[in-house]
Amino acid sequence: MVDATTTAPNKAETRTKQTSFRVRVLVYQIGLLVGILGFWEAGIRLGYLEAYIYGVPSGVASAFASQLLDGSLLRHFWVTGQEVVIGFLIGSLLGTISGLLLWLSPLWARVLHPYMIALNGVPKIALAPLIIVWFGLGMESKIAIAAIITFIVAFLQAHKGTQQIDSDLIRLLQSLGAKPLQIFRIVVVPGSLPWIVSALRLNVGFALIGAVVGEYISAEEGLGHKVYYSGQLYDLNSVWVGIFSLMIMALMLEVVVSWIEKKLQW
Repeated sequence: MVDATTTAPNKAETRTKQTSFRVRVLVYQIGLLVGILGFWEAGIRLGYLEAYIYGVPSGVASAFASQLLDGSLLRHFWVTGQEVVIGFLIGSLLGTISGLLLWLSPLWARVLHPYMIALNGVPKIALAPLIIVWFGLGMESKIAIAAIITFIVAFLQAHKGTQQIDSDLIRLLQSLGAKPLQIFRIVVVPGSLPWIVSALRLNVGFALIGAVVGEYISAEEGLGHKVYYSGQLYDLNSVWVGIFSLMIMALMLEVVVSWIEKKLQW
């Protein structure tokens, strides 16, 4: 029998070690960022780097603060955020459901497989001009680009997940009289979750790429438009403001995906 008085301190000690490790990681992450920015700023100040080519961290911070205060940065962030989140949700949800359901129809899985592989092989940004023509110049076209890109990734990952299910387990359930829908619900969907979560993580980046590419081609608002327009004016500090804002958005979405992953651990 395990003594409760010994297990409690062990658990407390483990939690303390985990907290200490997380704090160390955070300190190193902040230190790395500060170090990179410090070397960058020093390189500009000492004349080793040209400000008009690389921008200046202090100038980026100043531009970030001014654009945040006047509301322009938040407006661009909100527009791109809507495009990314809506496109991500539509594409990931429909792609995941479609990929999983193909397990129920091996015939259609074979029929659709080469088409999905071919679509996946096409550079996604090549579809952007067509989608903008079809959906117009507004937010809808950027959402559509993000949704189509994320749909393909989610579809392929979910379908591949169903193919990795242990066939012996499926045969065992079939021998016990389980129906296909029961096997699908009890075994296939839970067994495919690692692949589905992997697709969600990939789609964070792909949704951002889709929305930003659409804004590059045709937009009057959004972080992609901001980066492109600022680059045309050689305002590199504002370009970096847009890039760092996109990084912040990606980190926020990653936090949400991590939360979903914890909730899906059956």
